Amino acid sequence: MVTNRRALSPAKSLLLLTLLAVGLALVYMTVQLRGNISYILLHRSQVLLTMLLVAFACGLSTLLFQTVTQNRILTPAVMGLESLFVLLQTLLIYWLDLSGLSDIGTSGRFVLEAGLLMLFATLLYRWLFSSGWLDLHRVLLIGLVCGTLFRSSAGLMQRLMSPGEFALLQSRIFATFTRASGPILALCSLVIAMVALIIWRLRHRLDVLALGPTQATVLGLAWRRNITLLLLLSALLVAISTALVGPMMFLGLLVVNLAYALPGSWRHSYLLPGCVLIGMIMLTGGQLLLERGLGMEGTLSVLIEFAGGLLFIWLLLTKGAK
Repeated sequence: MVTNRRALSPAKSLLLLTLLAVGLALVYMTVQLRGNISYILLHRSQVLLTMLLVAFACGLSTLLFQTVTQNRILTPAVMGLESLFVLLQTLLIYWLDLSGLSDIGTSGRFVLEAGLLMLFATLLYRWLFSSGWLDLHRVLLIGLVCGTLFRSSAGLMQRLMSPGEFALLQSRIFATFTRASGPILALCSLVIAMVALIIWRLRHRLDVLALGPTQATVLGLAWRRNITLLLLLSALLVAISTALVGPMMFLGLLVVNLAYALPGSWRHSYLLPGCVLIGMIMLTGGQLLLERGLGMEGTLSVLIEFAGGLLFIWLLLTKGAK
């Protein structure tokens, strides 16, 4: 007798994802542990915490953005934030030079970058949703125009740099999980924990907002006020993730689309933890593969961007064909 029921319930799927994520984290912390053990454990714990924060930020920001837009293709990264990050890094190094960067410090530069990214994202998102109607082609076009403008401006500034400044810039515009310091990780952990708590308390409201503006309004939710709050939270998460490790354009797209499929539920009570767990599994497993399997022949961000780019093209073609 054939049944159409799922083999695993959403709760059991989340349990398996949790066990896999914890197992990969333990393997990463303990594999080939020899030599200066205390230093190695400290370094690996910082890398692991960075990956956890990025998994939180990228997964939750993309899920919030897709819930508001009711579209599984759009992500906050498509709107040109990564290109803006490169432009900001270029301007900081060009205007302040190497001595100026040391004066403001690592924490000051991080706060400045995150603040400017959040300001841009908030203004852009609020303008796009001011009319109450979202056109997919319009949003993609605006994101493309903004990204092209930022990249062109950054390219012009880079041609005017000295070789030393350009070398420093190249080390900062590629995503890496080993760059963040302890104080920055502590600050990001505090902010992301507060944002995650707010989002978790809104999880049932997100289920209603996912139905669309008309249905949400009929069911008693203030659509404009709620999406403004969600866009602010999404912008804050994207700004923190980008300023923390660098551009990760397609990580959120991969994580959220897998979260839709694996837990097998549309409820945000399952989607929210599913996004974080899948992101952690992808980052930790990918880092283990690069370090232990490929001997660091490549970077994790390149692999994720390649896979995410293919998924984005496939989604764009399949959604456009419908």
